[in-house]
Amino acid sequence: MNQIVAIVGRPNVGKSTIFNRLTESRKAIVDEASGVTRDRQYGDVNWSGRNFTLVDTGGYVQGSDDVFEADIRKQVEIAIEEAQLILFVVDVMVGITDLDERVADMLRKSGKEVLLVANKVDNHERRQDVVEFYGLGLGDIYPISGISGSGSGDLLDKVIELLPEDSQEEEESDIPRIAVVGRPNVGKSSLVNTLLGKERNIVNPIAGTTRDSVGTHYQAFGFDFMLIDTAGLRKKTKVEEDVEFYSVMRTIRSIENSDVCVLMIEADQGMMAQDMNIFHLIQKNKKGMVIMVNKWDLINDKSANTMKDFQKKIIEKIAPFTDVPLIFTSVTEKQRIHDVLKMAVQVFENRKKKISTNKLNKELLPILQNHPPPSVKGKQINFKFVTMLPTYKPTFAFYCNHPKYIKEPYKRFVENRLRELYDYSGVPIQLFFRTKK
Repeated sequence: MNQIVAIVGRPNVGKSTIFNRLTESRKAIVDEASGVTRDRQYGDVNWSGRNFTLVDTGGYVQGSDDVFEADIRKQVEIAIEEAQLILFVVDVMVGITDLDERVADMLRKSGKEVLLVANKVDNHERRQDVVEFYGLGLGDIYPISGISGSGSGDLLDKVIELLPEDSQEEEESDIPRIAVVGRPNVGKSSLVNTLLGKERNIVNPIAGTTRDSVGTHYQAFGFDFMLIDTAGLRKKTKVEEDVEFYSVMRTIRSIENSDVCVLMIEADQGMMAQDMNIFHLIQKNKKGMVIMVNKWDLINDKSANTMKDFQKKIIEKIAPFTDVPLIFTSVTEKQRIHDVLKMAVQVFENRKKKISTNKLNKELLPILQNHPPPSVKGKQINFKFVTMLPTYKPTFAFYCNHPKYIKEPYKRFVENRLRELYDYSGVPIQLFFRTKK
């Protein structure tokens, strides 16, 4: 399970630049979106074989320090509550400001692990100026240049050192843990309220009114599962930006705590950048997935091919992981809601499915032997043995003589054959190619 690392600091210190450096240079799961910070709020960072989720608070707070001091304080409070580690970014070109001191005071009192990151250290002279920040009383300083990447390796080494190792493999649950996730205002709370038959969550037409991850044991209509909704009580006429930030962190936590995620998207919007961010987070965490296209009743110009064309567009966007169930619904009209639940439970069963070594070597191995990968440098690749590893997330090991020569297109071929034979619809699977023993 990934830990959460949050970047905090006042505006204009370079939080988003550091976020882009740490994620993009380490194969971020978030696609770049031009000029829109909140479309790249979080990414998966891999460093030295360890993974963590990095959350950027840049873009949630914009404007002068004086006007937005309260908002920055809320951001820090949320980070203290939700993150395992906090990166506090300051600007070496400006030095310590009053707002920096107030943020530092909150962080010192929190007892949370904090790394003080001095940004814009682009030359030797600025490196010497870093010593000023020892006055904030937060220990060692990590000088970095978000633009050039200087110092990022040392910072990531320290992050990995401070984050706890995953203590154990994810435990199998007796009943499915199904999380309802999606962008603000797509109808998550309305779905939960419809299922439960009561207004457990306050539904507000203003985007971003949901805050907490709430688990409810759902037993009705033959279903039995834990429903994890990224929703909670939030009744205000004006919803501040910190709520959206809170929602992002809780969405990450909900995904991590689930077995299967129902990703809700809007029929009139299609698969947007933020939907793709969430999709990749679910995939990275190897959770089961169902895509629920809500508000299908609002599509007026329907023809015989409307649903088919919509589905084709989504499949093109989420490729190469396209084996994901899509269900078109209307929560307000109560259309096909139970179909979503049935499919989520089926994906849960798919995720738990175990294939015996004997079965794999009898049914899958001959296909690989009859359709081997192209030879590389005159070397033919021969498969000898296939087995499923004893992990909760479906993971398969393929033993052959030259695993390093197996390229991505052939790996996709192997995965597709696996899916055809054993129905892992909605479930990301892992493949490892190893030298034969």
